Amino acid sequence: MSIHTVSPRFVGRASELGALGRALARARSGSASTVLVGGEAGVGKTRLIKEFAERIGDARQLVGHCLELGTDGLPFAPFTAVLRRLLRDIGHEGMSALVPGGKTRGLARLLPDFGEPDGDGAEARARLFELVLGLLEHLAEQRPVLMVIEDAHWADRSTRDLLSFLVRYQRTDVPLLIVVTYRTDELHRTHPLRPLLAELGRVDWVTRIELGRLTRKQVVAQAASILEHEPSPVAIDEIYARSEGNPLFVEALLSEGGGGDSLPESLRDLLLASVERLPEETQELMRVASAGGQRIEHDLLLAVTGLDDGELSRSLRPAVAGNVLVVDGEGYAFRHALIREALHDDLLPGEHSRLHTRFAEALERDLAILPAPRGAIELAHHWHAAHDALWGLVSAWKAAAAARKSAAYDEQLRMLSRVLELWSKVPDAAERIGADRVQVLRAAAAVAFNAGEFDRGISLASAALEEVDPVTDPVRTALLLRLRGLLRYDLGRKGNLEDLQAAAKLVPAEPPTKLRAQIAESLARMCNTREMWPDKIAYAEEAVRIARAVGDGATEAHGLTTLAWGRFRFGDVEAGLVKFAEAREIAMGDKAYNALMRTAISESDRLEGAGWHEEAVKVARRGIADAEEYGLARTSGTFLAINLAEPLVSLGRWDEALEVIEHALDLAPPAPYRASLQGFVGDIALWRGDLEKAEAMFAAQQSVIKRTIYRDQHMLPVAAREIDLLTARGRLEEAAEAAMRVLREQDLAASPRYAWPVLIPCALLGGAVLEEARRQAQWMTAEGVLQEAERLTFNAIAGAADDLVAWDAAAEAWAGLRQPYQEARALAGAARAAQAAGARKDAAERVTRARELAERLGARALLEELDSFARRARIAVADEPEPQGPQFGLTARELEVLRLLTDGKSNREIGGELFISVKTVSVHVSNILGKLGVSSRGEAAATAHRTGLFEGSAG
Repeated sequence: MSIHTVSPRFVGRASELGALGRALARARSGSASTVLVGGEAGVGKTRLIKEFAERIGDARQLVGHCLELGTDGLPFAPFTAVLRRLLRDIGHEGMSALVPGGKTRGLARLLPDFGEPDGDGAEARARLFELVLGLLEHLAEQRPVLMVIEDAHWADRSTRDLLSFLVRYQRTDVPLLIVVTYRTDELHRTHPLRPLLAELGRVDWVTRIELGRLTRKQVVAQAASILEHEPSPVAIDEIYARSEGNPLFVEALLSEGGGGDSLPESLRDLLLASVERLPEETQELMRVASAGGQRIEHDLLLAVTGLDDGELSRSLRPAVAGNVLVVDGEGYAFRHALIREALHDDLLPGEHSRLHTRFAEALERDLAILPAPRGAIELAHHWHAAHDALWGLVSAWKAAAAARKSAAYDEQLRMLSRVLELWSKVPDAAERIGADRVQVLRAAAAVAFNAGEFDRGISLASAALEEVDPVTDPVRTALLLRLRGLLRYDLGRKGNLEDLQAAAKLVPAEPPTKLRAQIAESLARMCNTREMWPDKIAYAEEAVRIARAVGDGATEAHGLTTLAWGRFRFGDVEAGLVKFAEAREIAMGDKAYNALMRTAISESDRLEGAGWHEEAVKVARRGIADAEEYGLARTSGTFLAINLAEPLVSLGRWDEALEVIEHALDLAPPAPYRASLQGFVGDIALWRGDLEKAEAMFAAQQSVIKRTIYRDQHMLPVAAREIDLLTARGRLEEAAEAAMRVLREQDLAASPRYAWPVLIPCALLGGAVLEEARRQAQWMTAEGVLQEAERLTFNAIAGAADDLVAWDAAAEAWAGLRQPYQEARALAGAARAAQAAGARKDAAERVTRARELAERLGARALLEELDSFARRARIAVADEPEPQGPQFGLTARELEVLRLLTDGKSNREIGGELFISVKTVSVHVSNILGKLGVSSRGEAAATAHRTGLFEGSAG
């Protein structure tokens, strides 16, 4: 029989301890540092952290646990625990010294000891995140801090968001080490923690540790430590086979008799074995506690059991001594979550409902037993688990309100969904919560919009519209139609314009109302086709006029932004910027943060379209910072990331663009935003020669685009990417088909900004595609310097092969725009034109410059193209010497032809490689034969070999 319930010796984790130690050393030396520790249940994550914590000397330790409450979760639970521990350690005065101005009230969202929180919504959430980060950083300035967040697989959305924020924005000049543990066996394919772990794993200062099972040798050492003697080989074989190296299972097996005949038949039996050895009254108490969750407050357990403090402590003491429970602050936690789960699963149906009812009733009597909003959400969980529809509905409605105060959108949406789920089971539901079903549906749809859950929001708004009568209740119908229209618009779904048009019919322009102004403004956003442009301007003007009349600054700012965007001229940028400044000033004055974000989005978009890349970067960066401050990072912030990545790509700052995109993708943006970001990743991958990644990004983007209805700004770049990818793969017939499809199906003249970049890859395909592209181009305008550079490039491609002037003009235009990749492409075209014209020196100069730009960008595909051309043309690049040896009076072009002839190429193949006609090749071959004094192609090749004409040639 075992002597110890756990091994006194810590076995088999030397490398993991070393990794944690190195992470702490990095934090002490002034580098941001986070460690993610994963492993299956029972593998020893908590023990690893405990052992590490005992070795770190003077560092302050803060530990918080995520709580398991079915699918509900609990907003910010681990951070509440961290703050409570810190408050006990340093008191209110110490806490005040750690926050700006000593104002701890902002922490009341996590801990009610600091009073009542002020305000709610996105701004409050953003302030809370900054406040927690600042507190930890100031604490770490005093001495190193180790903050451990355990059981992140149970983390709610709000906890995950705050954790992600802390990891990403932790300072590099304070010794703060963040450690996060999670169960890998809980992470099913759709588990919400999976994408967060993947995204955090790409952050430079984040280390991932995966705890594996113990080896047989390590199990022997563990068992020997528990038993204080080495078990027999037969016993070890049995234990190792059954435990498969899981340390918790090894402990349980050994506690059941060292691997003898009394071994349990299932994991449940293993986990419950330690409970069954406890006194009967303690076992009963464990079953009661299992309904309370993984961790339970002492006072709540008192209230539920009805025992006095002494009786409860006496009954719990055997469980603590038997290592079934551990003391955890002001309450208790099961030694392992699987023990609680096994106990809870073992409850009889009637017992299950009865226990959860007792917990709910105890919380109803004194909700202050638990901090807000935990109390309200746990109350809702228990009533739901007790299958009490009435109080499950009422408590969920209250919990939604509590979650709103904490800016916990995901939890708020879950609680509102619970209300809707139970609605039909409660006949007087509306009277019980003081709101009818339509109000609940509309509230849920609005929360879904804030949370970026657009699909869910559309479903909720549609359900509400089915229950409202537009004749008797036109205002609510219009409100719902506008909300659904906006959701559909942001998701790129059909019907967005129709929803807004229907709403407009329900709310007349006179008398002027705030709702009418909002509907007109939303309509203005959605009128984007060429034939609807006058309507766009008219609706925007109406929105501004009515908004001013009713004093609605937010809608006025939105309307002015639409007007500024719609009337912007790429040839007169300064005038447009004045209009954006006016919209921004009104939005700031009204504290209309959504309007402010939209102004930044629109202004940065127009600046990029005008070729003012640096200015676009500045506006987008400022907007992203504002979005984070206002709690809009996942929605407006990721949209602005698109508008930041695009000019960075234009400027050749590709690595910087990829960092921006990675950060935005980490925030799990709505699908359309994600697709746009992936498009830029694919572009860079293609240019750097990673075709597999480029194709994967294109497929991911296309899967979103196919399900939606988008404007030219989305569809045309996708079309250009498809043509480029097919061309890069050598699938020229498919590329031509794709090109003809876009040329014939799209109204390119309506969107020259996005049409010129499509015409360029189309023109490169030549033949019928080039002819169709020429036909389309004659109707196209070129407004501003960027479109002019694209027009010049198209004209160079479509012109004569030796038109060096046209290519040089294109290259000069791209250089003026500071777009190095496009400049390098144009220089490559200029080099080919110079070579075709026999201007060898000019070709060499342009190839050399193009290579310099391509090398700086890491544009491997272009580099290979340039080097191939240089080899074929016998042009020296970089430090390569000019070709030496007998030339026989051959021209540069004749040498090119002879080299390919020597390689056994036919006239047609030579023409294809050198971009000249077969007839021209024949002329060159005749000249070569005459100059070499030979009568056949074979003799010409033999002469070239004999004289070493191409010796050392790579081609």
